[in-house]
Amino acid sequence: MPSPFGHALAGVLTAWTADLIPGQRTWRRSGSSWLARAGDGLTLTCAALAAAPDLDLLVARHRTMTHSVAAVAVVGMAAAVAARRSGHLARIASMCVAAYASHLLLDWMAVDLTVPRGLQLLWPFTACWYISEWNVFSPTERQHLFAPHVMRLNAIAIAREIAILSPFLLIVWLVRMKAFARLAAQVSRGHEAPQ
Repeated sequence: MPSPFGHALAGVLTAWTADLIPGQRTWRRSGSSWLARAGDGLTLTCAALAAAPDLDLLVARHRTMTHSVAAVAVVGMAAAVAARRSGHLARIASMCVAAYASHLLLDWMAVDLTVPRGLQLLWPFTACWYISEWNVFSPTERQHLFAPHVMRLNAIAIAREIAILSPFLLIVWLVRMKAFARLAAQVSRGHEAPQ
């Protein structure tokens, strides 16, 4: 299964992609800080949400409840409750759901050497395990983290995750910056920002 770093990158990617959906973005003015242009705390939240399903390693059987559509629904409801006063409920909830769901997608497309293989994607409706067999992402090891062979295995897996996800991150970042530059030009000319 992918590393927490790879999952966090996927969370950033989903947040930035969801942020391209048309809507109110006038808070992003020219001269904003890099953090504001990157999505501020919401992007960081999405990165954390994308890595969060693996917290089940601490308390329960891995790749069951927290790796299911039921968990995605719970995250969506919690995000909606948290965002209800922001005026951007749909945008924030959809970004959070997409970020959390990206974890399930990456795990589904990963090499899994454990038994049973895959994740219980449709829990609690079925106890079946699902895996794509595409083997896009390399396995990582979470035991004996500082053993030389484990460090090497994990470094190779993280390098592969970066190689796979970085081009998409770069493209989405460039599209976002172009869109926000266009928005800033419209606002500075006194045109109404698109809603």
